[in-house]
Amino acid sequence: MKSTQSQSVSAVKTVSWPLALAFICLIIYASLYPFNDWRNQGISPLIFLTASLPKYWSGFDVAANVLGYAPLGFLLTVASLRNAHVKWAMVLAVLGALLLSLAMETLQSYLPSRIPSNVDLALNTLGAALGAGSAWALEKLGALGRWSRFRARWLAPDARGAMALLVLWPVALLFPAAVPMGLGQVFERLEMALAEALEGTPFLVWLPVREIELQPLVPLTVLVCVALGALTPLLLGYGVVHTLWRRAVFATLTLAAGIAVSALSAALSYGPEHAWAWLDLSVRAGLMLAAALALVLLPLSRRGTAAFALLALAIQLSLLNQAPASAYFWQTLQTWEQGRFIRFHGLVQWLGWLWPYAVLLYLLDRLSRRTDTGQT
Repeated sequence: MKSTQSQSVSAVKTVSWPLALAFICLIIYASLYPFNDWRNQGISPLIFLTASLPKYWSGFDVAANVLGYAPLGFLLTVASLRNAHVKWAMVLAVLGALLLSLAMETLQSYLPSRIPSNVDLALNTLGAALGAGSAWALEKLGALGRWSRFRARWLAPDARGAMALLVLWPVALLFPAAVPMGLGQVFERLEMALAEALEGTPFLVWLPVREIELQPLVPLTVLVCVALGALTPLLLGYGVVHTLWRRAVFATLTLAAGIAVSALSAALSYGPEHAWAWLDLSVRAGLMLAAALALVLLPLSRRGTAAFALLALAIQLSLLNQAPASAYFWQTLQTWEQGRFIRFHGLVQWLGWLWPYAVLLYLLDRLSRRTDTGQT
């Protein structure tokens, strides 16, 4: 029995690799944002390595640089430890993070809005080392082995893709959404970006012109969008979680996490006193509807949960992208994009936009498989 369980654990693919890849993409975006006005200053892009230490720095800068790379060091180390052929997992993880940070600081030499720093490079490497050391310590204490056994009991062996998406979902919710749980509302921004990019070119006339302006969502539509937005990650998890009672526990914890992160986003945007201002009647009704649907759909097969999740996501995206964001919401985004959240903004903006479309691709891939690998 023990041998069979060990084989099952070893056959499970680690989620650390896709999460590390996602984190690398987020670091690249945050480091090089806003990606414009590139120029060559006529000096070596590596001159910052021998520059004197900056005179002004804050505790926030230190914490941001250390904590920004700590998860990457942790994930790379865990992923390497899960590969029996990889030795010196900590060294490789820290070296990889060091090279990434060096590349980002070097490229910042070509961006007028960014300042490369040898201190940032050192702090990033320190953060990666702390993350790698934490992973190594947890491995020696047996915590990672216990997690692997726990995962084998609770989740299907092919749960890696769904787990990565579910871990990223609360992070995506931190970016302010015009409708709570309403990720993926990109049509209006995409339309504006295309019009701006094509301005002054003959291709502007190719851009479709709407006969009427986008209309704000009515309360009933908001209710539906909230319900479907909260239900989608629950169904995504149902596709990889074993047994009914474990699905129920997962749904409860995931829904609670979504509500808590939405409150945190509101607190960051409007102030702690407004943390629950988003929870109006339509939103509360939508969350209750999501909980009721999650309970009813508990017995679905894995293939059934993927089909329902795909349907829920398609309906929600269709409704969201037929409505504009309010002027008050645009003002909130200005606070994130130009104010105190500018560093944090780069990490979560694209997640908030693209997470639903990544789930769409995942679900389509899952439904395209010929066999359903299991029931509840």
